Amino acid sequence: MDESEVALPAKRVFPPLYVSTGDASIDRLAFFHVLERLKRGSRCIAWHDSLTRVSDSISDHMYRMAILAMCTCVMMAVVHDLAEAQVGDITPREGISKQEKQRLEAEAMHNFVHDMLHGSLAALRIEALWNASLASLKMAQFKADALRRNTRRGETNEARFVKASEYETAHGLDLQPFFDSSLPYLRHPEVKRWGEDLAQTRSRSH
Repeated sequence: MDESEVALPAKRVFPPLYVSTGDASIDRLAFFHVLERLKRGSRCIAWHDSLTRVSDSISDHMYRMAILAMCTCVMMAVVHDLAEAQVGDITPREGISKQEKQRLEAEAMHNFVHDMLHGSLAALRIEALWNASLASLKMAQFKADALRRNTRRGETNEARFVKASEYETAHGLDLQPFFDSSLPYLRHPEVKRWGEDLAQTRSRSH
Protein backbone atom coordinates (compact mmCIF):
# COMPACT_ATOMS: atom_id res chain seq x y z
CA MET A 1 0.00 0.00 0.00
CA ASP A 2 1.27 3.45 -0.92
CA GLU A 3 2.13 5.52 2.17
CA SER A 4 -0.26 8.26 1.02
CA GLU A 5 -3.08 5.70 1.27
CA VAL A 6 -2.39 4.73 4.88
CA ALA A 7 -5.45 5.53 6.96
CA LEU A 8 -5.13 8.11 9.69
CA PRO A 9 -5.36 6.76 13.24
CA ALA A 10 -8.66 7.02 15.08
CA LYS A 11 -9.38 10.40 16.64
CA ARG A 12 -7.78 10.60 20.08
CA VAL A 13 -10.05 10.67 23.11
CA PHE A 14 -8.35 12.45 26.01
CA PRO A 15 -9.07 11.60 29.64
CA PRO A 16 -10.93 14.27 31.61
CA LEU A 17 -8.89 16.74 33.61
CA TYR A 18 -8.70 16.18 37.34
CA VAL A 19 -11.26 18.05 39.44
CA SER A 20 -9.81 19.36 42.67
CA THR A 21 -11.37 18.11 45.91
CA GLY A 22 -10.19 21.20 47.74
CA ASP A 23 -8.01 19.04 50.00
CA ALA A 24 -4.35 19.64 49.14
CA SER A 25 -3.16 16.29 50.52
CA ILE A 26 -5.70 14.28 48.51
CA ASP A 27 -5.06 16.27 45.32
CA ARG A 28 -1.29 15.91 45.71
CA LEU A 29 -1.61 12.13 45.99
CA ALA A 30 -3.83 12.13 42.91
CA PHE A 31 -1.05 13.91 41.01
CA PHE A 32 1.46 11.27 42.11
CA HIS A 33 -0.92 8.60 40.79
CA VAL A 34 -1.23 10.43 37.44
CA LEU A 35 2.55 10.03 37.03
CA GLU A 36 1.94 6.28 36.65
CA ARG A 37 0.56 7.07 33.18
CA LEU A 38 4.07 8.13 32.13
CA LYS A 39 5.14 4.49 32.51
CA ARG A 40 2.13 3.09 30.65
CA GLY A 41 1.87 5.75 27.93
CA SER A 42 3.98 4.98 24.85
CA ARG A 43 5.73 7.22 22.36
CA CYS A 44 5.42 6.64 18.62
CA ILE A 45 8.34 4.69 17.14
CA ALA A 46 8.41 3.39 13.56
CA TRP A 47 12.04 2.88 12.62
CA HIS A 48 11.46 -0.02 10.27
CA ASP A 49 8.50 -2.13 9.17
CA SER A 50 9.65 -4.94 11.47
CA LEU A 51 9.80 -2.54 14.44
CA THR A 52 6.40 -0.90 14.26
CA ARG A 53 5.38 -2.63 17.49
CA VAL A 54 8.48 -1.44 19.34
CA SER A 55 7.91 1.58 21.55
CA ASP A 56 9.25 3.39 24.58
CA SER A 57 7.21 4.59 27.52
CA ILE A 58 7.02 8.34 28.08
CA SER A 59 9.01 7.88 31.29
CA ASP A 60 11.73 5.96 29.36
CA HIS A 61 11.99 8.93 27.03
CA MET A 62 12.03 11.53 29.83
CA TYR A 63 14.74 9.69 31.75
CA ARG A 64 17.02 9.39 28.73
CA MET A 65 16.47 13.07 27.92
CA ALA A 66 17.40 14.02 31.50
CA ILE A 67 20.63 12.01 31.32
CA LEU A 68 21.56 13.42 27.90
CA ALA A 69 20.92 16.93 29.19
CA MET A 70 22.73 16.39 32.51
CA CYS A 71 25.34 19.07 31.96
CA THR A 72 23.12 21.64 30.28
CA CYS A 73 19.44 21.74 31.10
CA VAL A 74 18.63 18.69 33.22
CA MET A 75 15.83 20.23 35.29
CA MET A 76 13.95 21.38 32.19
CA ALA A 77 14.47 17.96 30.59
CA VAL A 78 12.90 16.25 33.60
CA VAL A 79 9.62 18.17 33.26
CA HIS A 80 9.49 19.02 29.55
CA ASP A 81 7.04 16.20 28.67
CA LEU A 82 5.16 16.08 31.97
CA ALA A 83 1.93 17.17 30.26
CA GLU A 84 1.99 13.86 28.35
CA ALA A 85 0.84 12.16 31.54
CA GLN A 86 -2.53 13.73 30.69
CA VAL A 87 -2.60 14.04 26.88
CA GLY A 88 -0.09 11.38 25.79
CA ASP A 89 2.35 11.76 22.90
CA ILE A 90 0.47 13.76 20.25
CA THR A 91 1.92 13.15 16.77
CA PRO A 92 1.36 15.08 13.49
CA ARG A 93 -0.45 12.10 11.93
CA GLU A 94 -3.38 12.63 14.30
CA GLY A 95 -4.35 15.86 12.57
CA ILE A 96 -4.15 17.92 15.78
CA SER A 97 -2.77 21.39 15.08
CA LYS A 98 0.32 22.71 16.81
CA GLN A 99 -1.81 25.37 18.48
CA GLU A 100 -4.30 22.79 19.80
CA LYS A 101 -1.45 20.57 21.04
CA GLN A 102 0.02 23.53 22.90
CA ARG A 103 -3.39 24.39 24.37
CA LEU A 104 -4.01 20.82 25.56
CA GLU A 105 -0.57 20.57 27.15
CA ALA A 106 -0.85 23.99 28.82
CA GLU A 107 -4.28 23.04 30.15
CA ALA A 108 -2.85 19.80 31.56
CA MET A 109 0.04 21.61 33.26
CA HIS A 110 -2.32 24.18 34.78
CA ASN A 111 -4.46 21.31 36.09
CA PHE A 112 -1.42 19.61 37.65
CA VAL A 113 0.05 22.74 39.19
CA HIS A 114 -3.05 24.52 40.45
CA ASP A 115 -5.78 21.88 40.88
CA MET A 116 -3.66 18.95 42.06
CA LEU A 117 -0.62 20.58 43.68
CA HIS A 118 -2.44 23.73 44.81
CA GLY A 119 0.18 26.16 43.58
CA SER A 120 2.77 25.01 46.11
CA LEU A 121 6.33 26.29 45.81
CA ALA A 122 7.40 22.97 44.25
CA ALA A 123 4.47 23.08 41.82
CA LEU A 124 5.25 26.63 40.75
CA ARG A 125 8.87 25.59 40.22
CA ILE A 126 7.71 22.76 37.95
CA GLU A 127 5.49 25.21 36.04
CA ALA A 128 8.34 27.71 35.65
CA LEU A 129 10.70 25.02 34.38
CA TRP A 130 8.10 23.73 31.93
CA ASN A 131 7.51 27.24 30.58
CA ALA A 132 11.25 27.78 30.38
CA SER A 133 11.66 24.58 28.38
CA LEU A 134 9.25 26.00 25.79
CA ALA A 135 10.90 29.40 25.64
CA SER A 136 14.58 28.50 26.00
CA LEU A 137 16.52 28.67 22.75
CA LYS A 138 19.14 26.42 24.31
CA MET A 139 16.58 23.74 25.12
CA ALA A 140 14.96 24.19 21.71
CA GLN A 141 18.30 23.60 20.00
CA PHE A 142 19.06 20.61 22.21
CA LYS A 143 15.64 19.10 21.53
CA ALA A 144 16.00 19.77 17.80
CA ASP A 145 19.12 17.60 17.90
CA ALA A 146 18.11 15.01 20.48
CA LEU A 147 14.54 14.59 19.22
CA ARG A 148 14.92 14.65 15.43
CA ARG A 149 11.39 14.60 14.03
CA ASN A 150 10.58 12.51 10.98
CA THR A 151 7.72 14.60 9.57
CA ARG A 152 7.09 12.12 6.76
CA ARG A 153 5.88 9.42 9.14
CA GLY A 154 5.14 11.53 12.19
CA GLU A 155 7.21 9.83 14.89
CA THR A 156 9.37 11.69 17.39
CA ASN A 157 12.16 9.75 19.14
CA GLU A 158 14.78 10.97 21.56
CA ALA A 159 18.40 10.78 20.45
CA ARG A 160 17.46 9.50 16.99
CA PHE A 161 20.98 8.44 16.09
CA VAL A 162 21.58 6.67 19.42
CA LYS A 163 18.37 4.66 19.15
CA ALA A 164 19.05 3.81 15.51
CA SER A 165 22.37 2.33 16.59
CA GLU A 166 20.67 0.33 19.35
CA TYR A 167 18.06 -1.05 16.92
CA GLU A 168 20.74 -2.01 14.39
CA THR A 169 22.55 -4.02 17.04
CA ALA A 170 19.44 -5.58 18.59
CA HIS A 171 17.65 -6.49 15.34
CA GLY A 172 20.47 -6.93 12.80
CA LEU A 173 19.21 -4.11 10.56
CA ASP A 174 20.92 -1.50 8.40
CA LEU A 175 19.31 1.83 9.33
CA GLN A 176 21.65 4.12 7.39
CA PRO A 177 18.79 6.42 6.27
CA PHE A 178 18.15 7.34 9.90
CA PHE A 179 21.78 8.34 10.41
CA ASP A 180 21.68 10.31 7.15
CA SER A 181 18.63 12.20 8.37
CA SER A 182 20.05 13.10 11.78
CA LEU A 183 23.85 13.27 12.10
CA PRO A 184 24.46 15.95 9.40
CA TYR A 185 21.92 18.27 11.03
CA LEU A 186 23.15 18.30 14.62
CA ARG A 187 23.91 21.83 15.84
CA HIS A 188 24.37 21.72 19.61
CA PRO A 189 28.18 21.35 20.11
CA GLU A 190 27.91 18.63 22.76
CA VAL A 191 25.31 16.58 20.86
CA LYS A 192 27.30 17.02 17.64
CA ARG A 193 30.33 15.54 19.40
CA TRP A 194 28.24 12.57 20.55
CA GLY A 195 27.14 12.02 16.96
CA GLU A 196 30.71 12.09 15.69
CA ASP A 197 31.78 9.58 18.33
CA LEU A 198 28.91 7.27 17.45
CA ALA A 199 29.62 7.53 13.71
CA GLN A 200 33.25 6.53 14.29
CA THR A 201 32.23 3.60 16.49
CA ARG A 202 29.64 2.47 13.94
CA SER A 203 32.12 2.68 11.02
CA ARG A 204 34.50 0.37 12.87
CA SER A 205 31.78 -2.23 13.43
CA HIS A 206 30.54 -2.31 9.81
